[in-house]
Amino acid sequence: MVLTPTGLRFAGQVFPVSIGRGGVRADKCEGDGATPAGVHRVIGLFYRPDRIAAAGLPGWARPIGLQDRWCDLSGHPDYNHLTRKPFGKSAERLMRPDPLYDLVLPLDWNWPDAVPGKGSAIFIHQWRRPGYPTAGCLAFSRTDLMFIAAHARPGTRVIVPEVLDRRQV
Repeated sequence: MVLTPTGLRFAGQVFPVSIGRGGVRADKCEGDGATPAGVHRVIGLFYRPDRIAAAGLPGWARPIGLQDRWCDLSGHPDYNHLTRKPFGKSAERLMRPDPLYDLVLPLDWNWPDAVPGKGSAIFIHQWRRPGYPTAGCLAFSRTDLMFIAAHARPGTRVIVPEVLDRRQV
């Protein structure tokens, strides 16, 4: 996968994508809203079993549970990792009321050995609407996200160049 000024290029196609409200940054830090520049890799695939059938997903997909969280408490031992521990406001619930995380592919940004303050939870997920910025993730239409999930594998590279012509591609 390669982020370009016209979208995300993957599997011979170019998909419209939304990026972080802070644009693309090489010096990403927690809370800046930026999509981190660099070469990242897909490390997982999670889905809402009450909203998406497992039958349409690769065998390595894992259902999201009610207690699943992604810790964003900088300096905590679980920082930038999946956890089932409640952390209040310092962890993102993966089972959200909206459809944004119905299907999630986490990337290896600042993972597995997370550096405090460098940033957490860079996911590939569903967008709110075309062009609406994320908090740093890459977001797609549900149809395109389903295609990406069906064709990506653990370790699939996601290349985010440091310089793009547009903030929202």
